[in-house]
Amino acid sequence: MSGAADRVADATGNWVDSRAPRWSRPYLRLSRLDRPIGSWLLLMPCWWSAAIAAGMAHSIDQLPFILALFFVGAFVMRGAGCTWNDITDRDLDARVERTRSRPIPAGQVSVPQALAFLIVQALIGLAVLLQFNFFAVAIGIASLIVVAVYPFMKRITWWPQIVLGLAFSWGALMGFAVTLGRIDAAAIALYAGSIAWVIGYDTIYAHQDTEDDALIGIKSTARLFGSRTGPALMLFYGLAVVLIGVALALAGTGFPVWIGLAAFAAHLVWQIRRLQIDDPALCLRLFKSNRDAGLLLFAGLLADAVIRAG
Repeated sequence: MSGAADRVADATGNWVDSRAPRWSRPYLRLSRLDRPIGSWLLLMPCWWSAAIAAGMAHSIDQLPFILALFFVGAFVMRGAGCTWNDITDRDLDARVERTRSRPIPAGQVSVPQALAFLIVQALIGLAVLLQFNFFAVAIGIASLIVVAVYPFMKRITWWPQIVLGLAFSWGALMGFAVTLGRIDAAAIALYAGSIAWVIGYDTIYAHQDTEDDALIGIKSTARLFGSRTGPALMLFYGLAVVLIGVALALAGTGFPVWIGLAAFAAHLVWQIRRLQIDDPALCLRLFKSNRDAGLLLFAGLLADAVIRAG
């Protein structure tokens, strides 16, 4: 197979399609390196918590190293999670227009090959995790339970986005575990706020597939909310801002953080005002824009950590 037929429907025109060795492309697509937005969204709570914890510790000596490890870990473990998702969802993916071109349903990779690739990615993730203290290692391993069950949730509940939030927000705990060796009230509030954020942005993402999902019986908050998605996003994005604000107050952060939170909140308001649930291309753009929202908050957190360390 070659050319456009090789490509995943919603991920054309990227570096994997044009520059990666042909033999590697199905595996890079399995790990979503042709669509890195999910890795960035997984990374954001990791970086937020690392910056907050560094500020609480009044030291940024280890922060660059921790941020780098979180970067590698987020991309590798998101790849492993997506590979697991594609293995478990291979029959469903074959029935959805947007996903039927993924490597397994398209016949580019067999299930045994995907399982072997999953193991390789998990081992790399473990190597990253083992750079941290024992408490952080234990917390990181515990996240695998949530990751393992997530693909099955869309079959049994209208709220699979909550389980995705539990998984994608785990990094909000990891920065505290790595830097401070504990998980305190600020970490829990940050985790809860990140979960609300994930529910919001993944609802936007799920609106791309509502018609196909209805035909094959897949549940999602996009289908549940329907025309009420706007008010639902106001609720969950509002919760995200409030809960993250509680975390920042508990952590004793300074003024740069509140500027970052205000910019984050403004971006979420812009998304809600812009959203049209019957426009899949717009839904995808708004979903992707959450990386920028997360980076705005991180910029404030990083500035605060630097000031407090000085």
